[in-house]
Amino acid sequence: MMRRDLPRGFLTRSVVVFGCLLLARVAVARADRFELPPARAALADFPMAVGGWRGIVQPPFTPSALAVLGLNDYLTRNYIAPNRTGVNLYIGYWESQRQGDTIHSPLNCLPGAGWEPLSQTIISVPDSRSPAGGSLPVNRVVVQKGLDRDLVLYWYQSHGRIIASEYASRFHLVVDAVRLNRTDGAIVRVVAPIDGDTPQAEQKAQDVGFRFISVLLPQLAPYLPG
Repeated sequence: MMRRDLPRGFLTRSVVVFGCLLLARVAVARADRFELPPARAALADFPMAVGGWRGIVQPPFTPSALAVLGLNDYLTRNYIAPNRTGVNLYIGYWESQRQGDTIHSPLNCLPGAGWEPLSQTIISVPDSRSPAGGSLPVNRVVVQKGLDRDLVLYWYQSHGRIIASEYASRFHLVVDAVRLNRTDGAIVRVVAPIDGDTPQAEQKAQDVGFRFISVLLPQLAPYLPG
């Protein structure tokens, strides 16, 4: 099976990201004011039917996994389209990131579950919330575990802002902690299986992911407050 190397500088970027996370955690913790979580709908109430896609609830996280993640609310479901293609949706929400509980990047979690990242880039997806068009940045990662390969699309979402870059997400976390007295935030991840080991198979999985994201985006506002 063809192997794809990660881009050069991956280790360097990982070290820089770790440094940024550490500095952001210190800065946010020092902004030690009482933080009132904004009103929002529970992710358990997220629609089971979205734009023709039918949801299937997945097993809940174990207590040990929840203790590691430190999140306050989450959703994990498979969604199946009328043509039987499917994706996995995960949304994790943190009410506050002041006391050390911060959003976990899939690049940190997936290897621990046995998934090896093969490639990573940032791409643009159409913003289906905007009548005037436009696009949004999302992370695109191809991962492999044994013979299985998946396409992972994910982004960070907080205070009406969608960001792909972990650097930028941490920067806004610090700014919003001071300016808005808010450190709540979420990660949204869509995973589509790749049926084959060709660029065409990856593109097909990406098309499936894009179609689901187009119906997902307009539904998020009540659950991820702006």
